[in-house]
Amino acid sequence: MPITWNEFANLHPFCPLDQAEGYQQLFRQLEKDLCEVTGYDKISFQPNSGAQGEYAGLAAIKAYLNSKGDAHRTVCLIPKSAHGTNPASAQMAGMKVQVVEVDKDGNIDMANLKALVDKHKANLAAMMITYPSTFGVFEESIDDVCNLIHQNGGQVYLDGANMNAQVGLCRPGDYGSDVSHLNLHKTFCIPHGGGGPGMGPIGVKEHLAPFLPCHPVVSMSAGNMSSSLGTISAAPWGSSAILPISWAYIKMMGAKGLVHATEVAILNANYMAKRLESHYKILFKGRKGFHAPTMSWPVAGTLMIEPTESEDKAEMDRFCDALMGIRQEIADIEEGRMDARVNPLKMAPHSLASITSSTWDRPYSREYAAFPLPFVRPETKFWPSISRIDDIYGDQHLVCTCPPMDVYESPYEEKRASS
Repeated sequence: MPITWNEFANLHPFCPLDQAEGYQQLFRQLEKDLCEVTGYDKISFQPNSGAQGEYAGLAAIKAYLNSKGDAHRTVCLIPKSAHGTNPASAQMAGMKVQVVEVDKDGNIDMANLKALVDKHKANLAAMMITYPSTFGVFEESIDDVCNLIHQNGGQVYLDGANMNAQVGLCRPGDYGSDVSHLNLHKTFCIPHGGGGPGMGPIGVKEHLAPFLPCHPVVSMSAGNMSSSLGTISAAPWGSSAILPISWAYIKMMGAKGLVHATEVAILNANYMAKRLESHYKILFKGRKGFHAPTMSWPVAGTLMIEPTESEDKAEMDRFCDALMGIRQEIADIEEGRMDARVNPLKMAPHSLASITSSTWDRPYSREYAAFPLPFVRPETKFWPSISRIDDIYGDQHLVCTCPPMDVYESPYEEKRASS
């Protein structure tokens, strides 16, 4: 509700600070809370997204290294298990990416990392780590990794995409990270995506604090014009109109509530992995804890799913039942019980038009096509508007839709040509 109030939603980003004292108080309290949660010393709310937070964090590292006379340090090490935007952010920050291998359990390959560090130690700027990783595991050697990078003159950037598996249990600032971004949409309740507004604040240790983003119009406590990395967003505190959501979420949850949410997020992921392990191969688990990232395809031929703390057991069971049903449909094809070309798997989704058609020539019943599982009942069924389309065709067969140049010939040119 507070984000609908004019006092928050319609405050001009450049208004005099003495006319926005309430918001300043909210900034300070939220910064204090986020510093407590992450183990960092200062927070900048300027980045408008997680990806922009990555760039800002790396830019702070670059500014810090430049201040020490280490401008030649440009190499950024990134494991294959890191978040997909990390290499792009490093490139944008002017760094040269070197890929670190992972072992069979999904952890950073320490032998490969040590070899790369030894090779690039004179020019090592940073290492970007996602923890828990995009492969869904908690890196057991995280302390050793951070120490190794620091011993060779680099800084550690920790991607905060999976912070909701850490809140209240561990803190990036405690195990050696120098800077992280926080996806407030992921861990602290603001809406996700849809073109914005977004929020990806960065937390830093004390030595990086002078290099946080500043602003040419509004004086800010974080960063200063002489050492700052510069301005990242047009507004001094980014998309601050949505910050009351994260502020209220933290205050209402309290320390115990936040810890409980983290525990449920990890429990949900392990519960789902356990239910599905006899039907699907679970690629990476780690030895002790598993926390899959948001639903994505980080490894070819896999689908990784994170139920997070938001889903209740009944919803997870429905989802697992659906995945197990899909696996059974695959088995029916593999074992010859269903035609390899025309089957429920390949013909899905089944639209209302196809189910009610006057002709039905498929080797499975209309009832199964419409209601393959018990929880998909007529009163709860969501009917897709179309059946399957070949959405890969356009990617594999590029067709130019640009009209020929003569279409753009002006009436003047046509008249001149005819005369």
